[in-house]
Amino acid sequence: MIIGIVCYPTFGGSGVLATELGIELSRKGYEIHFITYNQPVKLELFSNKVHFHEVEVPNYPLFHYPPYELALSSRLVGIVKKYKINILHVHYAIPHAYAALMAKQMLDSIGIKIPVVTTLHGTDITLVGSNPSYKTAVEFSINNSDYVTAVSESLKKDTLSLFEIKKDVEVIPNFVNLEKYNSTTSKTNLLNNNHKIITHVSNFRKVKRIIDVIDVFDGIQKEIPAKLLMIGDGPEKNKAEKKAKRLGIKDKVIFFGKSNETNKILSFTDLFLLPSEIESFGLSALEAMAAKVPVITSNTGGIPEVNINNFSGRLSDVGDIEKMTTDAIEILSDKNLHKTFKMNARKRAEDFDIHKIVPKYENIYNNLD
Repeated sequence: MIIGIVCYPTFGGSGVLATELGIELSRKGYEIHFITYNQPVKLELFSNKVHFHEVEVPNYPLFHYPPYELALSSRLVGIVKKYKINILHVHYAIPHAYAALMAKQMLDSIGIKIPVVTTLHGTDITLVGSNPSYKTAVEFSINNSDYVTAVSESLKKDTLSLFEIKKDVEVIPNFVNLEKYNSTTSKTNLLNNNHKIITHVSNFRKVKRIIDVIDVFDGIQKEIPAKLLMIGDGPEKNKAEKKAKRLGIKDKVIFFGKSNETNKILSFTDLFLLPSEIESFGLSALEAMAAKVPVITSNTGGIPEVNINNFSGRLSDVGDIEKMTTDAIEILSDKNLHKTFKMNARKRAEDFDIHKIVPKYENIYNNLD
């Protein structure tokens, strides 16, 4: 089977999931074609079963904004025809499902049938999709897809409440490749073995509440020798750096920027922080759990479907810095409790093992007309 995958090629959860999905499918014998504007950050073209096709967006003076959907749909038509793609699996309702459906109509006009599977990840629904100016396009994209999945029950509920959806939406959660989180890495020379390592990974958008991460860590380091590793980049980074400086903890907070070695960093992490305001799933928390790292998270969106309170970590209301700090100190201060949470975190992550989840997508592919 030949599958075309359309996704954002960035460090966000949807891009990571789509890339890992394509790689795993290729290992199972599928021919995979990624179609996007840049090579996905975690994609290695190590196999003749994996291909990347760039979408070039012409910059015409007539257009105030480059017409990416138009360029993508046209590119999809060409790729489907040339490589005889059997299925398009697109990640995000808009712009990707919207563009894929335009391509589907163009292909249908020349006698080529191509089913479209759409996976909803969250931003297209909770942030972009709820904007009235996009509502009609989102509803069209979902209702006209051949199959629709969502990464959490919470996201499915939001989708059905915000839009008039006539299609069934199947929940297939995000997954993690546990094999990548089996090694132990020594701390770098930037870190002291006597310090507890706290880590946060995100795209540093406002909804990630990066300042809360700094505030929680500040409370932790007042009681326990600790370092904070901030992995990622985005619009809130400067604010976080300034906040750490104002609190006098600049030397205890290390901003690594974007990294392809998150699994190595997590291998020597003692606690993971994810205090987000909105999360459709919380993939970064799952990755931490796979590395046997207890997680302190907010109790929002799909996160409680991943992090089980008092088992793999602790949950708190959004913005409850005091409780997050208290919970973190308690876990880090009690060796037995910390060890229990570490083992439980890994055990919980096993429920989302890539080898358990990918067959659910295969079942969809195999049952499409």
